[in-house]
Amino acid sequence: MTAPPREQEEERREHDAEAALRAFFGIAALWELSTDEQIKLLGSPPRSTFFKWKKEGGALSNDTVERLSHILNIHKCLQILFTDDGASDGWIRRPNQAPFLNGISAIDYMTETGHVADVFKVRSYLDAQRGG
Repeated sequence: MTAPPREQEEERREHDAEAALRAFFGIAALWELSTDEQIKLLGSPPRSTFFKWKKEGGALSNDTVERLSHILNIHKCLQILFTDDGASDGWIRRPNQAPFLNGISAIDYMTETGHVADVFKVRSYLDAQRGG
């Protein structure tokens, strides 16, 4: 007997969110993000929630799922734009002359306010740079 479609959709969403969280923590390690930077990128959940997510996953808000989508896309864009892993992973911390960054790094820009719009702006910029 299969689960009703609504339950199947919810199970798929939870599985996708857990996979996105695992991917995020892998990217955070590559980018050498501090705990505070990770928390801000995820929408400033309580620290206890953050550490629970890191250890065992858990329910995510739509805002957090959106943020994860943007971060995964940023990572993908950087992998396309730079053939060297060190260059792609280091880009996030390097000062940048993109018009909206004005010489600061993308990670500083995305975590300054913690707004999802700032993460989306970096994603959009990189999408445009790769021709997407």
